[in-house]
Amino acid sequence: MICSEVTNLSFFFPPKCHLIHYLRLSHHLIVLNYLICTFDKLKSVSSEPINITDVVFDGVEVRVFEPPAKQDEPLKRSVVYIHGGGWALASARTSLYNNLCRIMAESLNAVVVSIEYRLVPEVCFPEQFHDALRATKHFLQPDVLAEYSVDPNRIAISGDSAGGNLAAAVCQQLSKDELLIVRPKLQALIYPVLQAFDFNTPSYQQNMNMPVLPRYVMINYWIDYFNGNYDLAHSLLINNHTALDVHQALTFRGRLNWTSLLPSSFKKNYKPVVQTTGNAEIIQEIPALLDVRAVPLLAENETLQLQPKTYILTCENDVLRDDGVMYAKRLENAGVEVTLDHFDDCFHGCMIFTIWPTDFSAGVQTRNSYIKWLDENL
Repeated sequence: MICSEVTNLSFFFPPKCHLIHYLRLSHHLIVLNYLICTFDKLKSVSSEPINITDVVFDGVEVRVFEPPAKQDEPLKRSVVYIHGGGWALASARTSLYNNLCRIMAESLNAVVVSIEYRLVPEVCFPEQFHDALRATKHFLQPDVLAEYSVDPNRIAISGDSAGGNLAAAVCQQLSKDELLIVRPKLQALIYPVLQAFDFNTPSYQQNMNMPVLPRYVMINYWIDYFNGNYDLAHSLLINNHTALDVHQALTFRGRLNWTSLLPSSFKKNYKPVVQTTGNAEIIQEIPALLDVRAVPLLAENETLQLQPKTYILTCENDVLRDDGVMYAKRLENAGVEVTLDHFDDCFHGCMIFTIWPTDFSAGVQTRNSYIKWLDENL
C-alpha cells in the first residue's frame, strides 16, 4: 500500500479494516477508530473526585477536568491538552487520555482542558489545527479563565505525538497574535511529530520498522492528514519532495539540517539522504508539506524566539525522536529555555500505556517525569 520496505499492515491495521476500506464500505481509519472506542474500557486510576464535564469552546468539543475547589484556595494552574493518534485516531473520552488528564488534574491540582478536535478522514489539514487554535483561544479569554478559577499567568499547552504537533503549531500562532491578552506560560511536547521534510533522519533510519510507529505508517498518517495520494508515498520515503532541484524547499533546507542540529550520539553513522533530482509536483500537489502550521520545525527564527519555556520528551526507539531533539536545539538557539527529557529505553506512545494489560513501566516512568516538570515549572 505504501512502500516496499514493509508490506504487512496486520500488526497495526486489523485486516478487517483494510477489507472494508478496499470494498469502499468505509475508510479504514474510521473502522479502526470505531474498534478502538468499542473495546475501550474506561477504568479510573484516580482516587480523587475530579469533576469531568464535556462542553463546547467556540464550536469545538472539549473535556474539562476540575479538582474539587477548596475554601480560600488561590486560583488554579491549568493545562490545555491535545491528544495524539495521527490526527485520525483516539479521543479525549477514551480511557487512555481520560485517565492521563485525570491524573494530571489530580497531581497538579490543575484544571485540564482536553481538546476533542475533529479527525481524519472527516476533516483534513488545516481543520485539526483550526479546532485546536479556536478552543485554546476561547479558553484563554479572561472571563472564561475566571469561570474556571484559573490563574492566567500559569497556563501550559501540551500534547503527545500528533497532539504535540498541534500544540507546537498553536503555540507558535498564539505567540504572533498581537491582540491576545493571555498567553501560555509553558509548552510541553511529548514525542511530537514536527516535520515532513526529511523521512531519513537518523531516528527514521534507525527505527524504520519499529512498532508502534514504523516509518511507512508515519508517512501514511501525513498523507491522510493532507488528503494526499498514497502513490506519492515512495517519493516521500526517499525525500524526492525536498530534492535539491525542488525550489520550494530551498528556503527551508537550512532550518532542518540534522547534521548540525543533532548530537553525535544520535547521528551515529547515519548519512543524509538528499536527492539531487526530485519531483517538484509533489509540493505543488501537497503544499502543506511545507506549511509551518503543519510542520512547526520549519518555522522561522523570529517565531521561535517568541516561544515560551519548553519541555520536550523523546524516546530512543521512535522514528520521531529527532523531530523533538531538533526542535529543542532550534528553540535553544533562538534563546528559549528548553528541557529535553530523553529516554533511552522507551518507545513512541508509551506514556499513555499505563493501564492493564498495557501497563508498561516505560509509560509510568515518562508520565511521572512529564508531570514532575509541569509541577516544578507551571
